[in-house]
Amino acid sequence: MTPATGFTSYVDALLAALARDRSRTAVTVGEDGEEITAGALHATVHRMAAVLAAHGIGPGRTVCLLSGNRPEVLAARYAASLLGARVVFLYDGMAAETLARIAASVDTALLLVDPALHDTARSLLHHLRSPLPEVMTLGEGAAGPGADLGTAGPVPDLLAAAAALPATPEVPSAARPEDDWCIRHTGGTTGIPKGVRMRHAPYARMVIQQRMEAAGDPPRFLACTPLAHLAGILADATLVAGGTVVLHRAFDPTAVLAAVARHRITHLWLLPPLLYRLLDDPTLRTTDLSSLTRISYGGCAASPTRLAQAAEAFGPVLFGMYGQAEAMSITEARPEDQLRTGPGGRLTVGRALPGVTLAVRDPDGRDLPAGERGEVHVRSTAVMNGYWKQPDVTAQVLGADGWLRTGDVGVLDDEGRLYLVDRVKDLIIVVGGHVHPAEVEDLLHTHPAVAHCAVYGVRGADEAEEVHAAVVPAPGHRVDADALRAFVTEHKGALYAPAAVRVLDAIPLTPVGKPDKALLRATAAAVGTA
Repeated sequence: MTPATGFTSYVDALLAALARDRSRTAVTVGEDGEEITAGALHATVHRMAAVLAAHGIGPGRTVCLLSGNRPEVLAARYAASLLGARVVFLYDGMAAETLARIAASVDTALLLVDPALHDTARSLLHHLRSPLPEVMTLGEGAAGPGADLGTAGPVPDLLAAAAALPATPEVPSAARPEDDWCIRHTGGTTGIPKGVRMRHAPYARMVIQQRMEAAGDPPRFLACTPLAHLAGILADATLVAGGTVVLHRAFDPTAVLAAVARHRITHLWLLPPLLYRLLDDPTLRTTDLSSLTRISYGGCAASPTRLAQAAEAFGPVLFGMYGQAEAMSITEARPEDQLRTGPGGRLTVGRALPGVTLAVRDPDGRDLPAGERGEVHVRSTAVMNGYWKQPDVTAQVLGADGWLRTGDVGVLDDEGRLYLVDRVKDLIIVVGGHVHPAEVEDLLHTHPAVAHCAVYGVRGADEAEEVHAAVVPAPGHRVDADALRAFVTEHKGALYAPAAVRVLDAIPLTPVGKPDKALLRATAAAVGTA
């Protein structure tokens, strides 16, 4: 609790939960089985906070985190939040120049670097203009202490400095409800993602009060996607609930299934493309899945055909989540909703969560009745403050009345369930009309020769757009581009038929696990396009 205000932030609640049973395992590093007790994590957070405070970190300062899934990055984030600083997640996998522009835009005071990402950090710093932020590492790299990242001198190790303190201090909380606890950049794959300002108060309310149904009591959550994305939020909620977080540094379907059985995982979070990879893994049939009580999925459109397969394979444990950085969680689809479809055969993303109000509106802002397609608008206490230093862009999506334009096209049914049709900006404008990529993806996923696919628009020399598809063949099948075009034409019409079909071994994903359509567009002319 912040002494001056009486406010309990998410990290205050998390530290209190760790202190209640210091001997329990709070974090397990899945690959090597290292276990970190609640007491050890509690102490590390306070020790790191003391070191960071000595380096001038506090309210109004920005700490950028460049790290993979390591327990140290959780502790460092909690330490920065305890001090009232804002945190920014830098996704491993983004271009160094983009990372540098993000770091510069948020007035970075301190850059914390994963030892495994020293090369990325060195390149990032090379693209930054002076003065450079202070830099610290989260442990020793391969070169040992005093990493050389191109800075004026050796880079100090935050872990070593925290461990060297003669005693564990009790650092008071400085978090205030109205302050930004983080700036979370949107998952854009072109240009510079927009920085979404997320306040302490609504985040604390979500993590502390909104316990996830069927996540386990206590939950055991497997974080196999980046902690910089939703896995980090779910890790926070798990620790506040007195549970255990199992960390995997990367997604590997065989390793994930083995971890579910070994660690008796109750909760998984996956983007749909990763869920499909679990379904296709040969070890699925022999894996003990009895501990799983919740698989949360979301982040991009899901295929009804593949979700039906998942419901059969995993049982009634699937929960669809719809949200975005600008509004956090918006709706939830329960297990009984998984086979409920609406316009164009799209799966429902469920009903609005408590405290959230939804509306589907036309371009003039008028509410549309059930069954009519329009842009989804949302209002809740979790809606962002705005985009960091972009008031004009903020005004385009956030009204003075608190309603947020999501940019998603959707339909509400008579019972309040929402069905997403597509993104407003993902429309492919072809000669003769508009194509929603998700509709073509849903159809292609029903074809026996298609395991995974992504559909996207590509502009030609005359600036006219064409429908392109990237396809991963199903095991034992060969993809015939002409046959797929005929299949789409038969079921959707010639307007929707892909002008080009590219056969791939895997659909490329962005750092957060969504199909990387920007990369697919950029390589549309590569060898392999049929």
